Amino acid sequence: MINALPLPVRRLNAEDILRIWEIGQPQHWLDRAITILSVACPTQTWPALTALPIGQRDALLLNVRELTFGHHLNGFAECPHCQKPLEFAFEVADIRVPVLTDPDRLLKPQTCLIDDIDLQFRLPNSRDLGAIVNQSSVDSPVSLQQQLVQQCLLQAHRQGEHLTLQQLPAAAIQRLIQTMAELDPQAEILLDFQCPDCGQPWNQVFDIIQFFWTELSVRAKRLLREIHLLARAYGWREADVLALSDFRRQCYLEMVQR
Repeated sequence: MINALPLPVRRLNAEDILRIWEIGQPQHWLDRAITILSVACPTQTWPALTALPIGQRDALLLNVRELTFGHHLNGFAECPHCQKPLEFAFEVADIRVPVLTDPDRLLKPQTCLIDDIDLQFRLPNSRDLGAIVNQSSVDSPVSLQQQLVQQCLLQAHRQGEHLTLQQLPAAAIQRLIQTMAELDPQAEILLDFQCPDCGQPWNQVFDIIQFFWTELSVRAKRLLREIHLLARAYGWREADVLALSDFRRQCYLEMVQR
C-alpha cells in the first residue's frame, strides 16, 4: 500500500493566503484549486497540475489544508428534508483515502475488460471537468457523466471491431464510471448525516475545494483587518505585518486594541 503522494506540498503562509485569495476572486472554482496548488507546489507547472486525476488533485489540496490550518475540520450542512442546519466536525484522516496504486501509473492510460469489450481510458482531470462545466446547469447528472466518459475514453473494441461511445451499452458505460471511481477513490468523498430533529438520513459530497476556499477567504479578510490596524497604529507596511508570526501579530493586536 502506498500512503504518500509523489508531489511535495508546503504550508501556506499569510502572504500566500492573501495572494491566492486575490488571484482567485474572478476565477471558477476549478481554477481556484489549481491556483492553490501552484503556490503550495511551486515546482509544478499549471498544465501538470491540471493533468492530475481528480482524486490526486483533491488529496494534494487536503494535504495543503492540513499543513495550513491543521487536521481538524468544522463545517455546516443543511437537512434536505427540514432545512435544519447541522454542525459537523471530523479529522483529515477520516476522509483521506490510502493510495493503493502508484500515482504515476494513474496518469497513464488504463485498460479494462467489460463483458467482451476492451476499453482504454484515462482518469478524469481538471481539464475534463472544465470542458463540461458550462453544461452543468442544463444537463442531467447522467448526461454529464457521459460527457466525462467521452472526454476520457480513448478506445473501445469488441472482437477487433472499433466501437464509438454511442455504440457502448449503457451498462458498460456505468461499469466504466465505477471502474474510474475505484481507481481514483479520493475523487468523491461522501459524508453520512442524520438530522437530529426529523431523523432524516442523507449523504453529501465533501468538496475540498469549496471548503478550503471558504476557510482561505475568512483568513484573508481577517489578515486584511489586522494589516489595517497595525499599519494605522505603527505605520508598518503590509509586508512588515505579514512577516510577523501569527503569535507575534496577535500580541501586537492585543496591545493596539486595549
